[in-house]
Amino acid sequence: MSCKETVRVLLVCLGNICRSPTAHGVLEHRLQEAGLDWVGVDSAGTAAYHLGKAPDARSTAAAAQRGVKLAHLRARQVVAADFDTFDLILAMDAQNLDDLREMAPSGCLASVRLFMDFAPDATVSEVPDPYYGGVSGFEQVLDLVEAASAGLVDQLHRGVWR
Repeated sequence: MSCKETVRVLLVCLGNICRSPTAHGVLEHRLQEAGLDWVGVDSAGTAAYHLGKAPDARSTAAAAQRGVKLAHLRARQVVAADFDTFDLILAMDAQNLDDLREMAPSGCLASVRLFMDFAPDATVSEVPDPYYGGVSGFEQVLDLVEAASAGLVDQLHRGVWR
């Protein structure tokens, strides 16, 4: 562990089987490459549709093509304690951001934002849900979360992530 302050990041989508576990795996991979071992990552969903399930096989396969492992992850739902456990809670889209803000206990410590805020050069502000689409949707998710992860890692490295 580094002498730096520990930072905890929670990545959130609806069911926690496509977008947020993909972002979880990509961000962990980027953090490891950057040597930022003082940053912890987890993912969750705003809904309880897939509790305990592994990420969608299409997400896992697309991520594996880029050297990112997801198979060890399991879906869970956001709980009230997450708002004090995590420093950053990052939603994949505006609806989940609204849901998170509605769930947040008063006086929560976490900063609740969109994940794509960390990819200022992106042409979109949300990571679209690929669940009902084809393979290209999962590739698009990877492209977007890689861009946001790179931006977040850069800000964490520089200490300006807040």
